[in-house]
Amino acid sequence: MSITPTRDPLELFEAWFAAARKSEPAEANAMALATVDAAGRPSLRMVLLKGADAQGFVFYTNYESRKGRELLATQRAALCFHWKSLKRQIRIEGAAAPVADDEADAYFASRDRGSQVGAWASLQSRPMEGKLQLMGRVAKFAAQFGVGAVPRPPHWSGFRIVPERIEFWQDARFRLHDRLVYERVGEGWTTQTLYP
Repeated sequence: MSITPTRDPLELFEAWFAAARKSEPAEANAMALATVDAAGRPSLRMVLLKGADAQGFVFYTNYESRKGRELLATQRAALCFHWKSLKRQIRIEGAAAPVADDEADAYFASRDRGSQVGAWASLQSRPMEGKLQLMGRVAKFAAQFGVGAVPRPPHWSGFRIVPERIEFWQDARFRLHDRLVYERVGEGWTTQTLYP
């Protein structure tokens, strides 16, 4: 079955994402995030999509982590969703921009308390002597914030990947896969079918 283009790639993304939420056994919102450092060395890891709309694709992280530092420095990223159960993949490339403070505050407030304390405790991407060191930091911040609300750490927020290119890939027999690419042109999109 070939991919039917929509006017806007977000419409197609939403349809595929809805199907993935029904068929994937765990975390249909898992996506690979690719960044590069100042020397052009790539780095890839999995993160969780927390929002997608006409403005872009949002996830949250520690700005002092490797990915946070690289995104702040280069302001570029690529994402990849792969849903094995559906034999589908979506690749997204674009600019990376921090989300607004109020948006980050609202999402942080929605997290469970343990994750909020963990955001303060983890010195993400930095060397750790052992798990005991981390658990000591968790105990320290749990005590510091007592039973009240845990504020969002200044080093913890979100990024929005503003898509410039989105490719939809659908598996087909004999490796004759379907590939449809959207490229941003001004306020609109062009589409192109690619050879598999």
